[in-house]
Amino acid sequence: MDFIGLKNYQDILVTDGLAKSDFGTAIRNNAWYTLLVVPLQTVISLLLAVLLNRKILKARSFFRTAFYFPSVTSSVAITVLWLFLFNASGSINAMLNWFGVKGPNWFHDPRGLVHILLSCFGIDNGPAALTQHGLLGISWWDWLSGPSVAMFAIILMVIFTTSGTFMLMFIAALQNIGDATEEAAIMDGANSWQRLWEVTVPQLKPTIFTVITLGIIGTWQVFDQIYTGTQGGPAKTTLTPAYLSYSAAFNSQEWGRGAAISFVLFAIIVVMTWAQNQIMKDRKLSRKQKADYEAMKREARSMPRDEVMSLRMTRKETMK
Repeated sequence: MDFIGLKNYQDILVTDGLAKSDFGTAIRNNAWYTLLVVPLQTVISLLLAVLLNRKILKARSFFRTAFYFPSVTSSVAITVLWLFLFNASGSINAMLNWFGVKGPNWFHDPRGLVHILLSCFGIDNGPAALTQHGLLGISWWDWLSGPSVAMFAIILMVIFTTSGTFMLMFIAALQNIGDATEEAAIMDGANSWQRLWEVTVPQLKPTIFTVITLGIIGTWQVFDQIYTGTQGGPAKTTLTPAYLSYSAAFNSQEWGRGAAISFVLFAIIVVMTWAQNQIMKDRKLSRKQKADYEAMKREARSMPRDEVMSLRMTRKETMK
């Protein structure tokens, strides 16, 4: 047995060749996958939680169970169902035909969504600055191609199956907030959007941080859907680092290369989680901000009750 040092890392990161281009393709695919899945599943799960947390909604338990059910269903079963629905002659394309839209051959279409959009404006080839330069063996023009049609179908499937779990996390957080804060906002004249954006969402920041963190980790570890559905095709546009690591180790018997891909993937997850933590962490108030805040509290405490009620009524009239 020969010791090769960092050769496996050199093959996927530095040395031009198939190993490097495959790894670059997998990183590009997974980057677009993460960029779309994490925001969409976070927003959808939050909106579902706000909707299903309303007391005026009847059959809340039924709807919560219905939205959560895909999360506890086998990912393999969901993938097989998705392959059937998004088949060229499947139900999704049949529904699109009702509106006069010819659906694509979803899991066999390697075109990137951004390239498809640009082609509608007559842009089929990128400038030399993008086509002749790149990263990890992939040109910048290909990096900017967007997720393929096949990957977009997988993105829809993952959002469908994961939003229910995060919805329950948001519902639990909303119930911990209680009604007093919202009632106070209503008395101050805040409308529904202002109560959600200015009052509810800031109090959900710890939960949002958890959801985004779990989303980032989960999206970079995606494997089941790829293995069951596309195995990296078509044209490697659904290839991901997790599946590439498996393929290198178990299909090509390149165990060292598979381990190297796994360690690089681990480093990417750690870096992205750290970056997200830095972006979302609370900022310390400056001395001036602290002094202003304390002055405002002292002023509010010294105001007579009648004056406070008068200010609330005035603000409420202004918000109308």
